Amino acid sequence: MLINNKSIAIVGGGPAGLTLARLLQLKNAHVKVYERDLNKYARVQGSPLDMHEDSGLAALRKADLLEEFKKSYRPGADKTLIVNEQAEILFSDHEAKPDEDFGAEHFRPEIDRGPLRNMLLDSLQPETVVWDSHFISMKPHNEGWLLHFKNGTSAYADLVIAADGAHSKIRPYLTNNQPVYSGIIMLEGNVSKENAPNIDALIKGGKIMAFGNTKNILMGQKGNGDLGFYASFKADENWAVHSALNFSDRADILEWFKKEYSEWSNIWHELFTNAATPFIPRPIYYMPLDQTWETKANVTLLGDAAHVMPPFAGEGANMAMLDALELSEHLTNNNYSTLEEALHHYETKMGKRAAIATQESLENGERMHSKQALTTMLEFFSGH
Repeated sequence: MLINNKSIAIVGGGPAGLTLARLLQLKNAHVKVYERDLNKYARVQGSPLDMHEDSGLAALRKADLLEEFKKSYRPGADKTLIVNEQAEILFSDHEAKPDEDFGAEHFRPEIDRGPLRNMLLDSLQPETVVWDSHFISMKPHNEGWLLHFKNGTSAYADLVIAADGAHSKIRPYLTNNQPVYSGIIMLEGNVSKENAPNIDALIKGGKIMAFGNTKNILMGQKGNGDLGFYASFKADENWAVHSALNFSDRADILEWFKKEYSEWSNIWHELFTNAATPFIPRPIYYMPLDQTWETKANVTLLGDAAHVMPPFAGEGANMAMLDALELSEHLTNNNYSTLEEALHHYETKMGKRAAIATQESLENGERMHSKQALTTMLEFFSGH
């Protein structure tokens, strides 16, 4: 194999980086994952993910983790309600949703990020993940790189793989491509079901998509019952600064919601009145659809570091895990004579499919924030 006797550094311990580490270890590769978190408990993991048959689930199958996944996923969590700003239900698949059917084209089982991450961590060899390793910089050394971390440590790797997200610190070593602002802000909040009883009674363990007046509320119930929600709207990229809002002040955010979502029912107020603080404003970015770069033999990108995209097609994590699957195969299938050739084929294929997924995500984002969003989404979910 091209990676025999090579040391591989994966920077970033999200789903893509951990999946790649697992797949490479199954091929007896020497892999370390450098993760900035202090330990596996350092961060509350975000909203649930839905796994797609030909990407996320395909990677888990190849990693021999599908049976473990079945123990941790949440049956019924993909059930969806579409409501208007008055929280009136206009579409529900709660009764029509078919039984859980792994292998079916349109089955998209949901899993919380925490259990997914833990499952992947537990599949790795001991000491694979080097915690408290906040990447700062790297310099060419021999045929590879010497990586430097915030805690003062350093490590050598023959091949560095950036899995460090949308604001990757490794991307500039390969390309000057920068994320582009999509025009959409998502204000993230989290509230316990006890503190949002009306919404909890409505959501019933699944998802809600609420549309009205070019604005959205998108939400899903987590395994612990908490409601993760996003107020999603078009705004200036620097809205968080210009708004002068205090994102740690519930009353301030509630007043903003009442003003900006003025036509919306007060049923939604319990989300903002009782949410944990701070709320997190998230400008939504994407990478240029036509981006390219010159392949290097000792560094490459995957996931959001390569092709961050809006969440409006549910493809981000799935594309990232498919990156991990395809990169592992390119590095281990003996079809290429050099690492540079293998990485070039991987990057070319990845770029094409990521551009398609990004385009779909951008188009969905426009539909979901248009004046006709409710009608459009009802027609889409009804099969029209």
